[in-house]
Amino acid sequence: QTRRRPLQMVFQDPYSSLDPRMTIGASIAEVLPPGMSRSERRDEVARLLELVHLDASRAKEYPARMSGGQRQRVALARALAGRPQVLIADEITSALDVSIQGSVLNLVRELQPELGLSMLFISHNLAVVRYVAKRIAVMYRGRIVEEGPAEQVLADPSHEYTRTLLTALPQAHKAIHNP
Repeated sequence: QTRRRPLQMVFQDPYSSLDPRMTIGASIAEVLPPGMSRSERRDEVARLLELVHLDASRAKEYPARMSGGQRQRVALARALAGRPQVLIADEITSALDVSIQGSVLNLVRELQPELGLSMLFISHNLAVVRYVAKRIAVMYRGRIVEEGPAEQVLADPSHEYTRTLLTALPQAHKAIHNP
């Protein structure tokens, strides 16, 4: 019996999203569907850790022994343990060092097709959104003001707020992605 949790969430701050008193393995295991034996749970935790590019032996560690990027990978593994249909990723790279952001974004791009996962990726950083999204919806004051295929919305924004967000992109990044 595999009970799915239709929605799972990965939060912005990897330092506060995991219980510091629980091992990484225990934190992931508590989301797993009921009815699994101890060895099945251990194997599934190991599989999930490896899926997010962490060694399975890290399951016995506590979050304090991990970097922000590693904690965010654990938070992602924990969310995936619920076998969601949709994963909500709320600013999951904003609290990370720029050098680590890329590895987490690459992981997200890798997992989406591999798991057939739909993702609601929330970010103010359109460079990040451009990298992971096929469709974009821009919200302004709690309302969707623009929506469509990523390339269309970013190449020809129709709303002033979208244009403002695009002007916030560093010029070097724009040149790389829009030669």
